[in-house]
Order: sequence, then C-alpha cells, then structure tokens
Amino acid sequence: QVQFVESGGGLVQPGGSLRLSCAASGSTFSIYAMGWYRQAPGKQRELVARITNDGSTNYADSVKGRFTISRDNAKNTVYLQMNSLKPEDTAVYYCRADRSILATIYSYWGQGTQVTVSS
Repeated sequence: QVQFVESGGGLVQPGGSLRLSCAASGSTFSIYAMGWYRQAPGKQRELVARITNDGSTNYADSVKGRFTISRDNAKNTVYLQMNSLKPEDTAVYYCRADRSILATIYSYWGQGTQVTVSS
C-alpha cells in the first residue's frame, strides 16, 4: 500500500496562488507517475496535472500556463504550484500515484485537500 500526506490547500482570492504538496510513503517502489486530480461539487473527478519519473508532464487545458507540477523522486513527493487561480478552480484536489508491477497498473489516491477560490 501507499500512504500520502497532502498539504497546502485553503482559501485564496481570485488571482492568488497556492502550492500543494503530496508526500508518498510505504510501498513506493515501482511508482512511475504521480499526479493531481480534482473534483468539484456535482462534477466528475478530472486530471489536473501528471508527471512521470523521467519528468514528462501533461496538464489539463484549463490549467496550462497557470499551474506547474514538479516532483522530488528521492522524497517521493509531488508539488503543484497554482497561480492566477480562478473561482472555477475550486475543488477537492487529490494526489494519485501509479505503480507498475508485472505489467499491471495500480493506482493509489490521497485523501484530498480542499482548494477554494473566492473573494
């Protein structure tokens, strides 16, 4: 199993910034990708940003140019720097780690952290 410690959520005004952190522990071997997903009330959970071990990233179109994902492989920690926040970014943000074991993918989710963008 993989456990997570997520931090950095909170209330911020439109145009502000937040930085989310997610530290993974436990069975972290074979983790090849980590990412952030979000779920707003009444909506499906969606990918925000994802980063692989080799540093390849992908972002949702809605956050490109505003959010930056980074990773410290030695610490099994992933960060999400969120700038120019908008009210529509309000959601619960979840960390996820993907492991590949014998060609089977296992995904593990954090407990989520609330991000609220409001004046």
